[in-house]
Amino acid sequence: MVGVLEAYLRRDGFRTCSAMDGVEAMRLFRELRPDAVLLDVNLPGMDGLDVLRAIRDEGQTPVIIVTALADDVDKLLGLRLGADDYVVKPFNPAEVVARLRAVLRRAGAHANAAPIRVGGIEIDEQDHVAVAHVGGGRSVPLQLTLTEFRLLACLASQPRRCFSRGFLIEHCLPESDALERVIDSHISKLRRKLHAVGQADMIEAVRGVGYRLWREN
Repeated sequence: MVGVLEAYLRRDGFRTCSAMDGVEAMRLFRELRPDAVLLDVNLPGMDGLDVLRAIRDEGQTPVIIVTALADDVDKLLGLRLGADDYVVKPFNPAEVVARLRAVLRRAGAHANAAPIRVGGIEIDEQDHVAVAHVGGGRSVPLQLTLTEFRLLACLASQPRRCFSRGFLIEHCLPESDALERVIDSHISKLRRKLHAVGQADMIEAVRGVGYRLWREN
C-alpha cells in the first residue's frame, strides 16, 4: 500500500518519504518537517493516534488518517485529536491524492490569514486559537473541539450570512456522514461555551435554514 501511494503521489509531483512504525515516523517528521502527513493508525511501537498527538503538540501540519478502522468512534477520535481528513481502506489512491491537495489548499489559504474578529470573539485559524475579549484588557481562550472551532471560524468568516446546515456539514465535518440535525448539537455546545465567556446570543438560528453569527456591538 505504501508503495502504491508513493507512486501516485510522485506521479502527481509530490516528494515522499515513508516510515513503517510510529517512532520512525516521528523521527522523520522532526527531521524533514513535511508539508503533510498520511498516517495509519495501526502502527508498531507507537500507534498512529499517539503520532497524531505528538504532531499536534508541535504544530498544525496537515494530517490525513488512512486506515482500516471504519467505526464512527475511531473516526471521531481521530478528528477530535486534530486530523484534517480520514480515509478508510480500501480506497482509490487517486482519491487520497485529491484529498491531500484539498487539505493543502485549505492550509495554504489559512497560512497568511489575519485573525477574524466578530464582537468580542477573535479567531486565529493559523494557530487554531479562539479567544473571547471580556473587558479590562483580558482575553479568555475558548476550549473548543475541532468541529466547534471549524463551525465558529466558518460562521465568523462572513458575519450576518446565514449558513445552511448542509453547507456547515460539508465544510466543517467533511469526513462525516452525519445528518443535518447533528449540526444543531454542535451549535448548542458552542453557544454554551460562548455564553460562559459573556458572548451570549452571538449565534442566531434561522428557522428552516441554518445559522448566522453576528454581534451589533
